[in-house]
Amino acid sequence: MTRKAVLISAGMATMTDGETPYGLCHDAAIAVDGAKIVWAGAHSALPQEFTDWPIEDFGSRLITPALIDAHTHVVFGGDRAVEFEMRLKGASYEEIARAGGGILSTVNATRAASDDALLADALTRVDVLIAEGVCTIEVKSGYGLDTETELKMLRVARRIGESRPVRVNTSFLGAHAVPPEFASRPDDYIRDVCIPTLRKAHAEGLLDAVDGFCEGIAFTPAQIAQVFDVAQGLGIPVKLHAEQLSNLGGTQLAASYGALSADHVEYLDQDGVSAMARAGTTAVLLPGAFYTLRETQVPPVDLLRQYAVPMALATDCNPGSSPLTSVLLAMNMGCTLFRLTPEEALAGVTRNAARALGIEDAGTIAPGQRADLAVWDVAHPAELSYRIGFNPLHTRVFGGLA
Repeated sequence: MTRKAVLISAGMATMTDGETPYGLCHDAAIAVDGAKIVWAGAHSALPQEFTDWPIEDFGSRLITPALIDAHTHVVFGGDRAVEFEMRLKGASYEEIARAGGGILSTVNATRAASDDALLADALTRVDVLIAEGVCTIEVKSGYGLDTETELKMLRVARRIGESRPVRVNTSFLGAHAVPPEFASRPDDYIRDVCIPTLRKAHAEGLLDAVDGFCEGIAFTPAQIAQVFDVAQGLGIPVKLHAEQLSNLGGTQLAASYGALSADHVEYLDQDGVSAMARAGTTAVLLPGAFYTLRETQVPPVDLLRQYAVPMALATDCNPGSSPLTSVLLAMNMGCTLFRLTPEEALAGVTRNAARALGIEDAGTIAPGQRADLAVWDVAHPAELSYRIGFNPLHTRVFGGLA
């Protein structure tokens, strides 16, 4: 049954490009027909054709696009609280990884977990995101590192979207780490496990993008290129964890494939930024990992602004380097740690987050977009980045339904 309604509120931040900060509109109205927005603007300018539609009045509240978490690892087994304690005692991320901890400890727990157990555990994290106005999340594999478990993770990620009113985009992250059975043989792992698994995941319709981890503790640009060549041949968009701990030129590699995004990018240089600008690649900033790992090298935000590279923000929710399930806190961290403006932070979890996922029908309030909206008990959108540990969500609208 088609649902038609006009949502009215004291304010609306459309997050569309324009002269008005945030695309801010006062005395706002949004006409919704089914799951789509068909009109948005000032209530006083509402066209005659919508005036007899049912009204839903949100009073003095603010309406924004629903939030998008464009980089998560929410499907995993176990936890790594002990490693958190180790880091506080002085162990580095690389030291923990090289000692068999880090990603590999989560691999063991994820391989041992059943599909249902992984789903139940993931939903506890997804529910927190939904409660903060999130309607779209990206979910990566990468904690299996064998064919069976990687496919299991992607199937569980698809089931999240069947179990909750949330849109899920999946990314195959087989090139996340070298599993212990392939220790010192990363090229063999890429050839014998990662690429065949990528092909199987694509054949099952389990993935929307292909990701990789280009870093000294993971894979070289040449190894990532092998995976991206296959993805390109299959018509699958790519993205990359790049320049998080060092600069191996991963961002330039990703841009050469027209990547949707390059993520982390703390060690990104001008050549990498320039390549991203030419390719239309979005920078996904992940302050949760920066904070948890107590890093000091901040992403080159001024360079990204200079080259007009879109900046997204995400939780990077994962058990090791960013056990964060709050997009609102990620927004605050993006402002306080990386010196984003509140407007950039909100764009980072709406319009630019959609770009990072290759989604064209979400992230803004405009005719033709999905009616995925968040209604907030705030007077101004800057409040969403300003508060710490406070959730002002009044209600979430998903596909036109609250």
